[in-house]
Amino acid sequence: MDITEQIKYDDKGLVTVIVQDCLNNEVLMVAYMNKESLKTTLDSGKTHFWSRSRQKYWQKGEDSGHIQTVKEILIDCDKDALVIKVDQKVAACHKGYRSCFYRKLKGKKFEIFQKKVFDVETVYK
Repeated sequence: MDITEQIKYDDKGLVTVIVQDCLNNEVLMVAYMNKESLKTTLDSGKTHFWSRSRQKYWQKGEDSGHIQTVKEILIDCDKDALVIKVDQKVAACHKGYRSCFYRKLKGKKFEIFQKKVFDVETVYK
């Protein structure tokens, strides 16, 4: 059976993907895949996702050059979520931070605790 057939997709044909750094297990981002983007990821060794907002396929880093090379893929017990461990080039977050999780709750508000690793204006001209 094809690997993409072994996953339980939601009613929109998507599966939630948690992307982690392969070296330190830092959570870099959460995204969504469908069968085609998962197949492309498996075939290429680079992460590809389905954008719910833009309704299109995209390769992580296609605009910024901040690609993710897949090192390991895990599936949860219900087969409805994936963890993909990657070698992240520069950063995962389009706002300039290494991780999309650059804010943490402090008291009653979220505060930025990471430093930017690239200039957004320069990268996304």
